Amino acid sequence: MRQSVLKSSLAERVKEYVLLTAGVLSYALGWSVFLLPHNLVGGGVSGFASILYYATGVPMGLTYFIVNVILLIIGTRILGRGFGAKTIYAIIATSVLLAVMPSLVPEEIINGLSFDNSKLICTCIGGLIAGFGIGLSISQGGSTGGTDIVALLWCKFHPASPGRVILLIDIVIILSSLLFPSYTTEIVDGQQVSTLLPFTEKLLIVIYGLLQVTVSGFAVDMYLSGSKQSVQAFIFTKKSKEMADAIAYDMKRGVTMIPAKGWYTKEDRDVLMVVTRKADLNLLLRYVKSIDPDAFLSISTVMGVYGQGFDTLKVKTRK
Repeated sequence: MRQSVLKSSLAERVKEYVLLTAGVLSYALGWSVFLLPHNLVGGGVSGFASILYYATGVPMGLTYFIVNVILLIIGTRILGRGFGAKTIYAIIATSVLLAVMPSLVPEEIINGLSFDNSKLICTCIGGLIAGFGIGLSISQGGSTGGTDIVALLWCKFHPASPGRVILLIDIVIILSSLLFPSYTTEIVDGQQVSTLLPFTEKLLIVIYGLLQVTVSGFAVDMYLSGSKQSVQAFIFTKKSKEMADAIAYDMKRGVTMIPAKGWYTKEDRDVLMVVTRKADLNLLLRYVKSIDPDAFLSISTVMGVYGQGFDTLKVKTRK
């Protein structure tokens, strides 16, 4: 009975990569459909690479590759090899999708999104979709690279949310673009002509860029706060020992057995207390039902859980 509800490590790994792929796809979709066609800017390593290109002439692709490799090496050493493997996969998948997806988007969709105030609407929608993709990737132990890695490294040692760290880095990158010239390219008489953007237009693009990273950072935090939410369950069952063994050894979750007494029946009975991620609640319920369909459960959402298997306390103690 337990084997029917037991998740294999292979199935878990496949699920992680499927969700990671969905996150990367969402990120690429937000940029390819809503942001890139409208010349909207953003932060991240790509923004840093473009600024360095304007200042020194170093190819943007070379800078992007070198910075991501450095961040990957640091992230792998500190966050673990699993993070490195998933992030490498996410970076490669993102690069491929960003290269292929723009050509696959029908012109009708792009033209349909071109109307008055379309840049404002596309900034918000694109930021939400891209931010959701980043959050989904991070929740599966990976990253789309760049400032995501910096945010995870910072949050490992400091009490801050990844979305806020990404937001602050992106704001600095976008604002620094005002210090360098920007050009728009168009075809005139069959020739490609580059025109220097006036400062007022650059300022407007920067404002849209700041709005985009704000919306994206908000989406990252909203998704991660939901995916990391925990629940506390009290289980009243006559098969407490069998239930505790299944939860501890098969489900591999912590369980505490509390001696109790039913005042109506005057019977002594052990109560099981389990704290787990909300995403694992359905699995816990399947275990309970398979062992004791008549068990009584009380489930509540908890504000925070700190300790082994959950979040780490990051508050600073006074010396």
